[in-house]
Amino acid sequence: MQKIGMIGGLSWVSTAEYYRLMNEITQAELGGVNSAHIVLESVNRELYAEYVYRRNDEDAAFEMIASAAKSVERAGAEFIVITCNDVHRFVPEVEKLISIPFLHIASAAAEKIKEAGISTVALLGVRKTMELGFYADVLNDHGIRTIIPDDDERTFVDDSIMNEMVAGKFLDTTLEEYIDLTKSLAARGAEGIVLGCTEIPLLIDASHTDVLLFSTTDIHCHAAIKRAIAN
Repeated sequence: MQKIGMIGGLSWVSTAEYYRLMNEITQAELGGVNSAHIVLESVNRELYAEYVYRRNDEDAAFEMIASAAKSVERAGAEFIVITCNDVHRFVPEVEKLISIPFLHIASAAAEKIKEAGISTVALLGVRKTMELGFYADVLNDHGIRTIIPDDDERTFVDDSIMNEMVAGKFLDTTLEEYIDLTKSLAARGAEGIVLGCTEIPLLIDASHTDVLLFSTTDIHCHAAIKRAIAN
């Protein structure tokens, strides 16, 4: 089994879910009490937020993620998983600085979307994930069209993640708004909804709506263990 380099802490809430899922999947695949071979670099989300949201210093945020990638590489990781969707905007440049590959979360999501036989999805996540295009571009490379929520919807989704979910708060009132949003996006042509923030699947899942949901947390974890076991 390959050693997985995990860059976490963005937030600790979803990182803990990654660790749980990866080990559950490993045990299901290999039996016994097998567990995943993981080295974790958990960065400080508060510092990351300081760089990105208060200073608007993308260079400092990039250096933070690059340093974490180098750390797990030195620790013997054979590929890297980032437990946060929007941080993947740094992957094209960070991968130039290291010799091991990333398992890109949007690429893993695209494969799952194609398996479902659909070609149009809506994307939910923090504002950068929805607006910067790096995520939708990966989906587009796989022939998948992306619907982006309107500005008020993007504000709601971003605020709910940044003010609630990353702190481990999952409110019933917020869940109801997400349910309504999935229905609205489906009415606008989305055949499925990409939960493009790894905290969102902790709030809403298939039991809450008839709209097809793609949990990037679950998809990424399954893809990581499949890769680790295969090599």
